[in-house]
This record gives sequence, structure tokens and C-alpha cells, in this order.
Amino acid sequence: MADSPDPTIPQRSAPGGARAVLEASAAAAARGDPAALAVVLETQGSTYVRPAAMALFGARGGQVGWLSGGCIEPEIELRAQEVAHSQGIDWLEIDTRHDEDLFAGSAVGCRGRLRLALLPLAALRDWPVLVDEWRRGHGDLRLEIRGDGALRAAVGDERLRWTLPVNTPPWPGAATAAWSLEVAAPPSVLVLGAGPETPALLPLLRTLGWMTTLVERRPRWTGLAALADHAIERGPAQALALARPHDAAVVMHHHFELDREALEQLGGSPSGQAIGFVGLLGPLARRDDLFRVLPASARDSLSPRLHAPIGLPLGGHGPEAIALSVVAQLQRHRHGGD
Repeated sequence: MADSPDPTIPQRSAPGGARAVLEASAAAAARGDPAALAVVLETQGSTYVRPAAMALFGARGGQVGWLSGGCIEPEIELRAQEVAHSQGIDWLEIDTRHDEDLFAGSAVGCRGRLRLALLPLAALRDWPVLVDEWRRGHGDLRLEIRGDGALRAAVGDERLRWTLPVNTPPWPGAATAAWSLEVAAPPSVLVLGAGPETPALLPLLRTLGWMTTLVERRPRWTGLAALADHAIERGPAQALALARPHDAAVVMHHHFELDREALEQLGGSPSGQAIGFVGLLGPLARRDDLFRVLPASARDSLSPRLHAPIGLPLGGHGPEAIALSVVAQLQRHRHGGD
């Protein structure tokens, strides 16, 4: 259930689908595709998404992102095509809260209202620059959309403004309203070591919106670097010095000495100590053996934030099941479930 918020209070969405939409929008804008970005301004009642959710229409890859279970997208796409060619902002209100919708053939499976802004990408100069800043973890994407056609967007110190032609919004008071929206910066995970789980692990993390950095210098596994957003063919100490700040780290070399080296750096270096979630693959006995050979300072640093063995008990065997269990725990942690 999502109710209509106060538009003066920034409405926030979590990464996940947002990453795919924003990356596709940046690529479409760079190519000059006739595409439009649909942004959820307000919701009321039972809706599939919350304010700040987005979907892209008209890019070469087709639609990217979902604002419903697929039932309202055809209507949005038709309007988005007009917006993409008009270079102006348009608005769309979809309301299925009333009983007559259930019997008139227009019901979409939920009782809710969505109010959307449709933004022409080609008119948003330097939009790809802003998305790149967001991908790099330099801050949340903050977007202000005004009923008079003024737009502001910012990530960290990067700020952009546009004023576009605009149609009159179809609901009362919208012409003088302003909506403040935020899309959280994508979470970042440092994967220390590759193995049989990696081909399933990294794409699934990407699908859920995580930025991934793979640290692996063994020739047998370096080919899997193509599955990560970033790859570092160095040891943990050098990797932690080079990499961006991370929300989580997972140690999974399947090699005792390499895992020990990684844990020591995560427990001893300033950048390693800043990572609030550290996961270790393997059974409890292996974790205890590793702790016996770590410096006391590293053990003390790791103890309150180490999850070992990492992975939720979902059932199943093999690398794919392990990868799923690891991703499930990371996702739960990201959303405050740990």
C-alpha cells in the first residue's frame, strides 16, 4: 500500500530497477534516441511502485523498467512516444480506485492512482554526466520537477537545470506544484575472490542494482572479470586502496591463505574497517580456523560485522544455490533486515 505523499518532502526510491533504467536512459540520451523517461510523482492506494520510480520508453532496447505488472505500460508508452518527439513535458494520471473500473474492462488488478511526469530525454542536456556520477556512488540522484516546466537534477556537486515546454497537468493544483524525488545511490559490494558461484552471483547482484568490484589475480578466474562492473587484478591491500567505498564485502576465494589475507585487510586497513558488512563463504569450523591466525586487532574489528557462513538457508546445493543465498542475505542487509 502506497499513499499520496506530501510533494514538498523528497520521496525516495531504492536502487534495483532504478539502475537499469538510469543506465539505459544515459545511453539513449547519448545516442539521441527519441525516448521518454516516465517518473512517478505521487501514488495513492495500492500501487506497484512508489514515488521516484522510473521507466524508460523508446530507447533502442525497448521499454526498460516497470511501473505496474504490465497492465498500464501500453498506455504510458503511447503518451511517451508523443513526448519524445515533442521535446516537452507531459503528465499522466492513471486511477483505478473506483468500483466501476472493475467492471468496465479497465481494471488493472489493483486499486490505486499513479501520477506521472513524462520527460523527453533528448531535451535533458548532460543527463549522461549526471547518471555517471550516480553510478560512481558520488551521491543520491535528487530530482525536482515543477508544474511550470522547470527541472533540477543533482548528484553530489554535479547540478543541472532545464526549462522545457510543458502541457498543463490534468489534476488540480499541479501547474504550480513541485515534486522533490530521490533515487538512492546504488549499493556497492567488493567480491574478494572468484569461484564456481561467480557466474551466477555477479549478474544477479547487477540485476538487483548492486555495483560490483571483483578482486581476483589468479589466472584461472580472471576471465570472470567481464561479469563485474569493475575488476582489480591485485591483492586485497591494493584493491582496498584503489576501490570506491563499499557497502559490503564478500570473501570467497575457496583458498585458506587468500581468505586470511583478505580478512586481515578488512579488519586492519582503514578502508576495510569502513565496510559495515563482511561475509565469509565456508563452514563455521573454517571461520574459526581463520580467526586463530588473524591478529587480535583484526579479529576485534571483524567480529561485530562478520557474517560467516554468509548466505541465507534457502535450501539446495551447488554453486547457483550458494550464489542465490549470498545475494539474498546481501539484499536483506541492504534493506535493514539483518
